[in-house]
Amino acid sequence: MHPPQDSQKHKTRRNFLGQALTAAGTVIAAPSLLNQATAAQPGKPSPVSGKGEMSVTLNINGQSQTLAIEPRVTLLDALRERLELTGSKKGCDHGQCGACTVLVDGQRVYSCLALAVMQEGKQIVTIEGLAKGDTLHPVQAAFIENDGFQCGYCTPGQICASVALLDEVKRGCASAMTADLTSPPQLTNLSEAEIKERLSGNLCRCSAYNGIVAAVQQVTGQTPPSPAAAMLVREAGVSA
Repeated sequence: MHPPQDSQKHKTRRNFLGQALTAAGTVIAAPSLLNQATAAQPGKPSPVSGKGEMSVTLNINGQSQTLAIEPRVTLLDALRERLELTGSKKGCDHGQCGACTVLVDGQRVYSCLALAVMQEGKQIVTIEGLAKGDTLHPVQAAFIENDGFQCGYCTPGQICASVALLDEVKRGCASAMTADLTSPPQLTNLSEAEIKERLSGNLCRCSAYNGIVAAVQQVTGQTPPSPAAAMLVREAGVSA
């Protein structure tokens, strides 16, 4: 006597599901077994980790920091997520706002676009590394004295960019506003237009640009205009 046709269908379905689950388990277990077998081979070097990470040593604010990170990790994420140096801000994360600006070998760099693994052997300075103990960097002090910030989110990047600006002018670097390339501007006669052009890669949604420019002018040895005087000029222009 033959079993009913429905019973054969159920049995066939159960057999198929059982075979499929067995095959899936084999596929899942295979990489783990393969890794164990590879690790057991004598004389063969093992990777840094099982997640594709590699060892990277970075010099940050004068200190050597060794991290195990994936090659795709940006310098910004390494600073914020691994080293808890959260002064550098993540704004646009596309290299358009400048909030993540840090100094690498004395030059300004958007850390959101720089891979951490490519910074080995370089001197990295973040906003946390500018002050000397309780003594602020002159640019930091000038930002405070000239109200060069409002919400403060972009301020670390603005300050680092301003520090780099001063060094660039000292080295004789020209900008798009430099009229005579054979005679680049000096710090003492750096114009407001030059300062604005050289800081154009750092955006401030609060529009504290007047205070930022005044802070740079103060550090260069110039006398920045008084905010009150600027208001009086504008008011006089409106009333006229």
